[in-house]
Amino acid sequence: MGIDWDWQVFLQDPGTFPSYWQWMMSAWGWSASVAVLALIIAFILGSIIGILRTLPHSPVLSAFGAGWVELFRNIPLLVQVFLWYHVIPVIVPAMKGFDNFVLVVIALGVYTSVRIAEQVRSGIQSLPRGQRYAGMALGFTTLQYYRYVLLPMAYRIVIPPLTSEAMNVFKNSSVAFAVSVTELTWFAMQAGEETSRPIEIYAAVTVLYIISALTINRIMAFIEKRSRVPGLIALAGSGGH
Repeated sequence: MGIDWDWQVFLQDPGTFPSYWQWMMSAWGWSASVAVLALIIAFILGSIIGILRTLPHSPVLSAFGAGWVELFRNIPLLVQVFLWYHVIPVIVPAMKGFDNFVLVVIALGVYTSVRIAEQVRSGIQSLPRGQRYAGMALGFTTLQYYRYVLLPMAYRIVIPPLTSEAMNVFKNSSVAFAVSVTELTWFAMQAGEETSRPIEIYAAVTVLYIISALTINRIMAFIEKRSRVPGLIALAGSGGH
């Protein structure tokens, strides 16, 4: 028995938008906004924590970085979203007026930062120690040899895993539905219930998630190709120092 498809459901008027199609496009935009902003937060925080974990002769900062990673990677993402939504504003009164969108971006950014931190740490530690020593021999401060010697090479190494994280951030943006951010998953649940056509709605939303993930993949592949240093990936894989 075949499915009785009815794609005209997207032309119906939901009341809040001229059509369900336009509502879905708006939801797609919200999903992209959550993902992009969370990825920016994750990249900045992840880079800082990853660097802290590799600092020489800084056990306190290294321990802080390790604690950050162990704390946030062992709490499920959905639980973290609820913590930022229900608990943090109570503990930090200044955050009581924050929009749901902002809170879910912070939650997703912090959650993803621990994974990026581990990738940055691995990228730095995979570089030959001679690069660090060369920077020190030139009279660079710790900040300078990280900025000019280690990080430019380490980031090139971790582009492939960063591609996976960028794709995961977009897929994980679906948790925003839990705090009523009108992204794709929230739209699918609401529109599917209102139209009694969940198959068509979820099929269309799935296609949009696939298109988004493939687009991110192609963008990151282009960046990787443009920034690749011959022999660097092979060196990282050998584990040499």
